[in-house]
Amino acid sequence: MLTDEYRYKILKLLEAQPEISQRELAKNLGVSLGKANFCLKALIDIGLIKASNFRNSQNKLAYMYLLTPTGIEAKSSITLRFLKAKMQEYELLQKEISALMQEANTELASNQKSVTSISPTLAAGVISLE
Repeated sequence: MLTDEYRYKILKLLEAQPEISQRELAKNLGVSLGKANFCLKALIDIGLIKASNFRNSQNKLAYMYLLTPTGIEAKSSITLRFLKAKMQEYELLQKEISALMQEANTELASNQKSVTSISPTLAAGVISLE
C-alpha cells in the first residue's frame, strides 16, 4: 500500500526533478527499484502523475514524470496530512523525552549515595537536563 509518506516524498521529488529516473527515485526513497516502479504506476493509475517520453542528454529515450492538476491538489492535502502526523509524532516524542528525563533524575537522586563512580559534574548535568 502506498502511504501518505511515500506519496508526499514521491510527489515532492517529481515536482523538483520531473526527469528523475526510477533508479534515482528508488535510491532517494530508500526502496527497491521494483517498489519505486509500483509506486509510480499507482500514482499514474489514480491520475496524480503522468509519464511522458523524452530524449535525455545521452540521447536515450527516458520518462518525464509530471504532476497532473489533480496531483498538484493532492500534493497540497497530502503535505498537510503528513505535516500533521509529523507534528503529532514530535509532541509524543517530547512527552516521552520529558518522562525519561524525570525517571533518570529520580533514579539518580535515589541512587546518588550508592553510586560513587559518577563524577559530580556528570551527576549535575543529568539532574539539570530539564
